[in-house]
Amino acid sequence: MASLGTPSQTAAIISKYNFDFRKKFGQNFLVDKSMLEKIISAAEIEEDDCVLEIGPGIGTMTQYLCEQARQVIAVEIDDNLIPILKETLSEYDNVTVINEDILKVDVAALADKYNNGKPIKVVANLPYYITTPIVMGLLENKVPLKSITIMVQKEVADRMQEGPGSKDYGALSLAVQYYTDPHIVAVVPPECFMPRPKVSSSVIRLDIYEETPVKVNSPEYMFRLIRASFNQRRKTLSNGLSNEKSLGLTREQVVEALVKMGKSETVRGETFSLQDFATLSDLLEGK
Repeated sequence: MASLGTPSQTAAIISKYNFDFRKKFGQNFLVDKSMLEKIISAAEIEEDDCVLEIGPGIGTMTQYLCEQARQVIAVEIDDNLIPILKETLSEYDNVTVINEDILKVDVAALADKYNNGKPIKVVANLPYYITTPIVMGLLENKVPLKSITIMVQKEVADRMQEGPGSKDYGALSLAVQYYTDPHIVAVVPPECFMPRPKVSSSVIRLDIYEETPVKVNSPEYMFRLIRASFNQRRKTLSNGLSNEKSLGLTREQVVEALVKMGKSETVRGETFSLQDFATLSDLLEGK
């Protein structure tokens, strides 16, 4: 079974390779076996699954994934970790390590190559600074996915499941809830990591919808509206959307659409549900 996952084992391998944590990559390695087991259990990895792991680090969680899945693809940006991964994963013949920036990787092509284009599962301990671009990239680029089980900053996980009216509700909440059914699996305290982060983390699982919960003519246009409305949170929707030059909307057009919806012209985006944005999008598209 997996041989990593405790502070002493992690410290030993870091020392052996003189590895220096690189702040720019937001590296915090998990050193708690019970939490590792909880993540693997939450991801529901089955023996025929193809799993994409983003940021394997020294291979701690990768070992657990290799024990469960048919194929693991581990994408690691830090070239200093590649020699370590060669050692820690040497016993497994079902893992491919790719030394690349995940934001530049064609994940759909990986699914084609390693899983015949069938949906894959993503499991990752994501760096705080890059969580949103990674999640949005996976969701918006039409990658064939079954689920995403990720460890992220607790505040970000909370934001993913927030509803209208909350200060944490925003474009990320709406995107996650349009494409997936999110549920938090566990809260992870700082002492479960090396080095310790300053904040708590959460494990959140995003189950990809086969059919999105709302229907909209153009999801791309809807998310342009959503981003514009939350870029200027303090403004009313009619002002925020008409100020966004790329949309080419007048304030009168936005107000007219809001009136058709039975909404006040002073309404703000943070009060709008996903269905509200879908309705507004269909009314404004092509104006």
